[in-house]
Amino acid sequence: MSAMPYVIVVYDVAPERGQRVLDYLRRYLTWVQNSALEGFLTEAQLAQVWQDLGGLIDVERDSVYLYELPSDRFLRRRVLGQLKGVQDNIL
Repeated sequence: MSAMPYVIVVYDVAPERGQRVLDYLRRYLTWVQNSALEGFLTEAQLAQVWQDLGGLIDVERDSVYLYELPSDRFLRRRVLGQLKGVQDNIL
């Protein structure tokens, strides 16, 4: 069984679609910055998210970038300023 990919999604969509795209992506990923989310997805979730986003945006005007890493082990993140969407590991 392969590890789940770590995904970063950034998007630039018209204001009338922005909240809908954000609400949808927050079902799967953690919001970390305006128009940017990240987290782990299964291959099936990744395929579903990509397909669903195609129906939520206007492909003639909007854009979505999806970056896939084999795991978060290969991710080096630097944050300058305020952290957003921090996940706590407190039970």
